[in-house]
Amino acid sequence: MTVVLYSAAMTNLLRALEFLGLSLWLGSDVFLSFVVAPGAFRILASRDQAGVMVGFALWWMHMIGVVCGIVILLARLARTRMFASLATPAALCVASMILLTVVSQHAVSPKMAALRVQMGSIQATAADSPLLAEFSKLHRISVSLESGVLLAGFAAMFLMVRELANVGR
Repeated sequence: MTVVLYSAAMTNLLRALEFLGLSLWLGSDVFLSFVVAPGAFRILASRDQAGVMVGFALWWMHMIGVVCGIVILLARLARTRMFASLATPAALCVASMILLTVVSQHAVSPKMAALRVQMGSIQATAADSPLLAEFSKLHRISVSLESGVLLAGFAAMFLMVRELANVGR
């Protein structure tokens, strides 16, 4: 006997929230990474201004991403009414995205901001400065974390589509 938890319309709405949340998060990450950041460094008068602009946009993208991730997981939980649905590969990818984003926002970004203040100007800092070397290391970590978010997001999208395809079988 199959138990129907919601009407088809409610199930579709909850599933649509999952896809919408993931799409918004992935779209904002792609837009920031491939449009905003390169554009800021190309258009603004200095690397320092571009860094401040990208940092501002990154903060907002992180906040929006975490909210989207929570919405995705809550919609999934509401749709399935089973905590086990949070242990599916797609949900684990979203949880990984949240974790990577939180680490980037609360562990890496503040250290980069503090180094920026200590240097005064990234552009005017000597190339052999230990502060600049540490900043560059943290920047690579930040890029790796964002890349991890993107890869986990693409995997989550694939897995969510596959789950949906398996429902019809």
